[in-house]
Amino acid sequence: MAKQYDVLFRLLLLGDSGVGKTCLLCRFTDNQFHPAHISTIGVDFKMKTIEVDGIKVRIQIWDTAGQERYQTITKQYYRRAQGIFLVYDIGSERSYQHIVKWASDVDEYAPDGVQKILIGNKADEEHKRQVAKEQGLQLAREYGMDFYETSACSNLNIKESFTRLTELVLQAHRKELEGLRAPPCAPALARLDEEEQPPLGSEDSPKACWC
Repeated sequence: MAKQYDVLFRLLLLGDSGVGKTCLLCRFTDNQFHPAHISTIGVDFKMKTIEVDGIKVRIQIWDTAGQERYQTITKQYYRRAQGIFLVYDIGSERSYQHIVKWASDVDEYAPDGVQKILIGNKADEEHKRQVAKEQGLQLAREYGMDFYETSACSNLNIKESFTRLTELVLQAHRKELEGLRAPPCAPALARLDEEEQPPLGSEDSPKACWC
């Protein structure tokens, strides 16, 4: 059967527990939002196909647990990511301050050239804001990242941020993508980790969308 996509990328969601990583994922992949909070255990994932500049991109999005006790597990996934979201909660100064630690882990464990975007989540909870938007913009500038304030609840900048990170990954792999426009050459990225079996779940047994 013909492939339903041209390339396959892995994206990773990183950040403290409770910043809303799972909610971002479920809003993007399933357009669902559930306010109840159940922390992710270890690592889980969902998939979605989008089209960017005429290229059908299959995105495998890994949702990681933010708790310290799971970080030995989650760090194993850094090296296999092409794009990473660093997520904090605008209502938690602590989660914002911890972005420095998450960024340091990315520098240590992720491959060179991995694309990154900074996310200030829960933007709908303005009454709880502890981190000004300008602080997010400044931190993103310091790390050379794009920045979005998002809300899974109100669907603010969800599609935009995921699409942008996908665009950045495509741009970073421009040379490999030349094969997509010159068949019958098989695009190398389309084969990316296809033979590896995800350890937790599959597309046929999707993760429940609880934050």
